[in-house]
This record gives sequence, C-alpha cells and structure tokens, in this order.
Amino acid sequence: MTAFDVEVDAAARESRFSGAVLVDRAGSVITAAAYGLADRRSSTAVELSTQFGLASGTKLFTALTVMSLIESGHLQLNRPVRGPLGTDLPLIDDDVTVEQLLSHRSGIGDYLDESLLDDISDFELPVPAQRLSSTEHYVPILEGHPRVSAPGAEFAYNNGGYVVLALIAERTAGRSFDALVRERVCDPAGIEATAFLRSDELPRSAALGYLDVEGLRTNVFHLPVLGSGDGGIYSAVADISALWRAFLGGRIVSPPLVAEMLVPRRGTGPDGLDYGLGVWIHRDGDVLEIHGYDAGVSFYSLHHPVSGTTCTAVSNTGKGTRALEELLKRRVRH
Repeated sequence: MTAFDVEVDAAARESRFSGAVLVDRAGSVITAAAYGLADRRSSTAVELSTQFGLASGTKLFTALTVMSLIESGHLQLNRPVRGPLGTDLPLIDDDVTVEQLLSHRSGIGDYLDESLLDDISDFELPVPAQRLSSTEHYVPILEGHPRVSAPGAEFAYNNGGYVVLALIAERTAGRSFDALVRERVCDPAGIEATAFLRSDELPRSAALGYLDVEGLRTNVFHLPVLGSGDGGIYSAVADISALWRAFLGGRIVSPPLVAEMLVPRRGTGPDGLDYGLGVWIHRDGDVLEIHGYDAGVSFYSLHHPVSGTTCTAVSNTGKGTRALEELLKRRVRH
C-alpha cells in the first residue's frame, strides 16, 4: 500500500465515504478501492464494478454525442437551433446556436438554476419524477423561462440547455437520446457499464442514491426517473477512465473536433476553471475535469492528458466525494 493509498483510505473512512475510487495511468491501475453499501437494505457492498449516477458528469456524454452528429453532418456547431425545435420553447432566441448551448453561453432561462439553491437536494421537480421518462417529456418543464442574457454574451451554467441539446439530437437523428449515446459514445469507447437507467427499476449492479449518510431514504422522488442531456447516466469508475482515453484519443470524434471541445470559452471565474464544450479546463495546468452533484449523487473525475493519468471518485450520497477531491487533484499531476 502506497502513501497515497493510505491517505485515500483514511479520508474515505473518516468521511464515511460510500463509493468507488480509481486512479490509473493509461489504463494501468495505480489505486483502486470501494467503500460502503450500494444497497443499505440488503447490505450489498459497493464494488469497483458498481454503477453510480453521474449527475452532470453526463454532460460530456451529451457534448460528445452532439459533436458526433456534427461530424456526420446531422448538425452544425454554429447554426441556430430553432429549426429542430419548431414551435416548441418559443422563449429560446432564434439566434441561439448549438455551440452556445454546449458552452453555457446561450443566455436561455434554466429550469434548474443551481445558483439559486443552497443545497441541490432542495430542488423539487415541477412535475412528478415518473413523468420524466423521455427527453420529449422534458419540454413542458423547459417552457416558460425567459432568457437571462443575449446569445453568446456571457457564461452561465445551464442544465436546461443540455436537455435542449438532447432534444435537438433526438429530433435530428430520429433516435432516442439514450440510443444515440450508446451508439455514438459508449460503443466507440468500448464501455459497457454505462447507460441511462430508470431509477425505479435499478439493476443489482447499480447503487441506490441516498439522501443522507445514514438511513434508507433514496433519491427516487428527487430526480427524473430517466435522465437526459443534463444528467442521469450511470457508469462505473473503469468506464470513466476508458471514456477519457477514447475521447482524447479521437476514437469518438476526430482530433480536430476534440481540439474544438477543448478551446476555453468561459473566461474568468473564481474557481480556477474554464470551460470548453462539455468539459471543465483547469487554468493552472493541463488538467481536464468533469463532475456532478445531485441528491444522492456525487462524482468527480480529473484527467491529465500529458501523463494519461485519470483520478475518479463517485459516491451514492450527495457530498460523498468532497473529502477525496483535494487528494485526487494533487495526485493527477504526478
């Protein structure tokens, strides 16, 4: 056991971490550990192969799906999105483009504005969770949110924009969004433990999301029963490492489009992070990041392209990865 392993183990046990941790370099495992319970009622232990919800970690899958549709000629990065939307969502400006949605610079109103919440678990869906079982079913809750800025004027993190991207992808390609993600991202990346799963019929391989460190209350009423472009995909830690390698290796979209996704677009920000298309970019070094936090979900993954090192932690509680994030941030550059 290395000194880093000892640090991870101590932090995980002190914080009562429930989840999985994986650090690897170019596919070669450096650190791997699993803690806690995937299902507390049956005392089913978390394993490295356990599938966890990724919350906003889904956005990289969405961005890659959209960029794949651009590469195949179904969409164009700088064309307005009004065409596929038709008469739906009339408050989305006619000039809003695919690129602006991908980079959180569209200015559209958001159905889930995280900046207004002290705790993401405080968010309540405006419709019963079971109604949100397909991307088209999100249209009513995307309606009625006035724009907050002119298209392209400023960065404002926007969950609704990524659901709109999923809607556009479906209508353009004539396939469900989960099928598009499977065909255009997961299959080229060779990842098999990643999928959109219904929260009310999770397989034994998936962890239930819990609202608290103790207790049996799950997040089944807090999140859509089936995720879409802004969140809700399930994956295992090894799949995340494989996704980074496939993405940056040009196996999902071609190298020129990969480079386009890594062009910084956010500008200044207080947290030292810039943003490309579906991926955060550290300003203080060549490190890429995806993360997600929701009721019963926390996910954090870093990748250092130069060394090929990936550091990932995922948990089935809302703040479970927090105790490990600084350790992973320090480790990824070594």
